[in-house]
Amino acid sequence: MAAPQATADSRPHRASLLTVTCLGQFMVLLDNTIVGAALPDMQRRLHTQLTGLQWIVDAYVLLVAMLLLSGGIFADRFGRKRVYLTGVAVFTASSLLCAVAPSLGWLIAGRVLQGIGAAALSPASLALLAAAHPVPQERMKAIGLWAGLSGIGLAAGPVAGGVLTDAFGWPAVFLVNLPIGVVLLLVGLRRLGESRNPAAPAIDVPGTTLSVLGVGALTYGLIEGGARGWTSPVILGSFAAAVVLLAAFVAVEARRAAPMLPLRLFRQRLFTVSNTAMVVVGFALMGSSFFFSQFFVYVQGSSILRAGLQTLPVSLAMVVVSPYAGRLAARHGFRRVVTAGLALAGLGLLTLGLVHADTAYAAVWWRLALVGSGFALAMSPLTGAAIHAVSPQEGGLASGISSTTRQIGAILGVALLGAVVRTRQSGGASFGAGLSSAFLMAGAITLTTAAFTALCLTKPPRTSAAPQRPAATAASEAPSAGRR
Repeated sequence: MAAPQATADSRPHRASLLTVTCLGQFMVLLDNTIVGAALPDMQRRLHTQLTGLQWIVDAYVLLVAMLLLSGGIFADRFGRKRVYLTGVAVFTASSLLCAVAPSLGWLIAGRVLQGIGAAALSPASLALLAAAHPVPQERMKAIGLWAGLSGIGLAAGPVAGGVLTDAFGWPAVFLVNLPIGVVLLLVGLRRLGESRNPAAPAIDVPGTTLSVLGVGALTYGLIEGGARGWTSPVILGSFAAAVVLLAAFVAVEARRAAPMLPLRLFRQRLFTVSNTAMVVVGFALMGSSFFFSQFFVYVQGSSILRAGLQTLPVSLAMVVVSPYAGRLAARHGFRRVVTAGLALAGLGLLTLGLVHADTAYAAVWWRLALVGSGFALAMSPLTGAAIHAVSPQEGGLASGISSTTRQIGAILGVALLGAVVRTRQSGGASFGAGLSSAFLMAGAITLTTAAFTALCLTKPPRTSAAPQRPAATAASEAPSAGRR
């Protein structure tokens, strides 16, 4: 009779745990889309150019991308509750710093700290949830609720950002995190239980440091190249430093016993192809989304509130379509669903490249919905393909790497598509013409990747999976689950 009573008593605890972890991930995902709605107001009030807006976005994404895998290991080694609450505290405090930032430099510094907090909070939230649900069926149900409820933040971001910015100005999109963060800290301290994984691998400090510096140098060159000149010594030096640092990262990872990025996994064709396609998903989705609000405000003359509402079809389509992507992949295979999704998204981006100042919204919204639906179809199956390519013990690690490659693509998308717009403008073209070129480039790259996955995204026999290693942390699954 004791076991059923224990199960019944654990239900309130698990319910509060689910609420706390979902709300934390909701805050992180909300930040992904709410800031985009405020970019036009930031540009006006901070007197910055496109380069400054790119840094506001990429400073955050860079730290999230490079620290996600380490964040999961930190949670397992030093306590999931401790790392989760630390991440919440850093994210909340840095949100306040962003809101009161007197200049662009201070805002970017706040965004860097936000990225560090998110990289701790996000994987730790799922690690807490997984540890509290040892039964696989219950764990999958809890993760599904976690992903679905927290994913509402993606859809809420554009509307909330438009409303808050229109009423109070851009600082409000960061101040909204303060009450959420305070509630999470107060409830989390009382309701969350601590757990650890004594067998968690050591922190890969050299790999983490080299990856941040290498991708950071590459991002700097891409963002600043348009303003400083592509052949200036600073930009050429930045690209050279990126090559050296990333080469050193590969060399270090190849020699470490427990690297943050096991290069041997890329010997699996399915793993390599799926992660290559995921880079393009991040590149095209985040790179184009960066300009959606700016298109409606600067090209079509919408208000910030109206622009936030007008961009809603992208995130809404993703929230609606994502739950079906995994089921379709299970029925029809990774290759068909991913290829169809990338083809839809690519066509949507190409058609967005044809819109102009006088295009009616009735002819624009369905193009945005195509983009969101297409990428939603592709993302979850791509993560599933990466997991299928490795041993069962490495599924969490593969999921974390898939999320990291998508974030790297997002960094490059904002930087490179922004460079396209600036280059067109420096040649005398209008901002709208520059946006058209950026959308057309993103669409062409996405369609090319669709052809690539149609040819190369094949299913290997399970026996060819990578050799087994210690079980990966459940926390590394957090970012991808949050986007499903």
